[in-house]
Amino acid sequence: MSQPVAFITGCSSGIGRALADAFQAAGYSVWACARKAEDLATLSAAGFVAVELDVNDAAAVQRASARLQQEAGRLDVLINNAGYGAMGPLLDGGADALRRQFETNVFSLIELTRACFPLLRTSRGLVVNIGSVSGVMVTPFAGAYCASKAAVHALSDALRMELAPFAIEVMEVQPGAIASSFGSNASREAETLIAETSAWWPLREGIRARANASQDHPTPASEFAAVLLAAVQQGKRTRLLRIGNGSRVMPLLAALLPKALLEKVLMKRFGLNRQLAP
Repeated sequence: MSQPVAFITGCSSGIGRALADAFQAAGYSVWACARKAEDLATLSAAGFVAVELDVNDAAAVQRASARLQQEAGRLDVLINNAGYGAMGPLLDGGADALRRQFETNVFSLIELTRACFPLLRTSRGLVVNIGSVSGVMVTPFAGAYCASKAAVHALSDALRMELAPFAIEVMEVQPGAIASSFGSNASREAETLIAETSAWWPLREGIRARANASQDHPTPASEFAAVLLAAVQQGKRTRLLRIGNGSRVMPLLAALLPKALLEKVLMKRFGLNRQLAP
């Protein structure tokens, strides 16, 4: 099979679907992953190889990689895109919320790449990990999400060095604000934690504001996908790619502003600049 193959997780909507469309238009055989039957039907009707995949299901990951080996026999681009944003105070969510966040955003990325390693090695492929500028610019009420994306950054750097002897490249992408369902999903996640029993109940509007921050003047997902596709098709690929509104200015502010000043600005932005009664 001479047609290049792209395997993309989280294709039901937003960034994932836009990437699937862009890579298909560029001539790739796109294996588009989703969990729900209705999303799989839509993807199949659009001409993708629709793959039922919950990235947290180890057996499903193995089935998908085995099918890819049997039916495609190659893997040129693996895009680890599936993920979500756990929003709310860290102490309200506790270790359980943090664990769930890392299961999806971090652990599954490694497990899927591990399962696809033999094909990537044969094809001298590329691994694209979708991180976030939130891994660089840490904000309140998104601590679990920011930590997971900081982990994606560290793991991408380590993988890049460890996979180099096999001629497998690793590219990390740190999106800024991209038009997608991320904000609405994050808002639903936040609402499960916002309760009158929480010490942060008086600051609930700040929590909601953070959950929706990713949709402040967002870059269209199609534009994001076009830029990423162009970067993948370059002869000399970049290690780190930042795309979308805020993707460059936020890391710059995090690097240049004194920490105390940056924290003061963020605390004011999300309503944490006042004392709460015991």
